[in-house]
Amino acid sequence: MYWKDEGYLLSKNNFSENSIIIETFTLGHGKYTGIVYGGGSRRQKGKFQIGNKLLLNWKSKAENKSGYFNIELINPISPYFFDDKKRFICILSATSILKILLPERQANKKVYNLFENMLAELRSNNWIKIYINWELSLIKDLGFEANFKKDYNDDIKTALTFNRNLLMENFIIPNRLKFPLFRNILENYFL
Repeated sequence: MYWKDEGYLLSKNNFSENSIIIETFTLGHGKYTGIVYGGGSRRQKGKFQIGNKLLLNWKSKAENKSGYFNIELINPISPYFFDDKKRFICILSATSILKILLPERQANKKVYNLFENMLAELRSNNWIKIYINWELSLIKDLGFEANFKKDYNDDIKTALTFNRNLLMENFIIPNRLKFPLFRNILENYFL
């Protein structure tokens, strides 16, 4: 089986001396995991920053089998924020939420486009409000509607706590998941 798609890097782990296992969120194929041979080499390492946009070529012997990726870097998003801890943690928070909430191999173009738009707006002054609205949109698109009695966007701490409670009640606790560390770190910046 073979396909080609664009996607964002959600996570990476060492596999062997020079290979890594990556988890990606693609436009047309959803969340996919695979091996990148040589991805751990010094020459390739820079491409594999969490949040970077990649062109992915997937190959596998069968649709339901493990496979491997050949990748090209489309847009190095994360390096722009290495000197801005809050925005960089925002990327790590968003990718870790997608990693635990999205089902494997199910395309969701609406969630993909919302994520892409949120990343594109990270350079704006109101980036945290954009992130908060992204979380709410994600929760809604995954099937849970929130009732708002007031606009929490003026109080970042309250809005992040509200979203945390929605994530905990609707996803984390019922599915016995661990709340993402980077989401906790992001929230702590606004205490």
